[in-house]
Amino acid sequence: MRTSTIYRTALLLALAASPAHALTQEELIAKIQAAGYSQVQDVKSTAEGITAQAVKEGKPVKLVVDSSGQIKERN
Repeated sequence: MRTSTIYRTALLLALAASPAHALTQEELIAKIQAAGYSQVQDVKSTAEGITAQAVKEGKPVKLVVDSSGQIKERN
């Protein structure tokens, strides 16, 4: 449980440090959903940006939200 709290804190700090920036995790998920994705989960901060898994048009996709806030599908 403590690890989960530490992880969430680290994620929120990473979100605040990048221009997908001042978004909370909930706001980031809402932004991804507004772009046409559903079932957004497994949101993580990585070297390439914030990554997530989602569904679009019935198919699972991996996403990266880069430092400028753009949502890109990963291969």
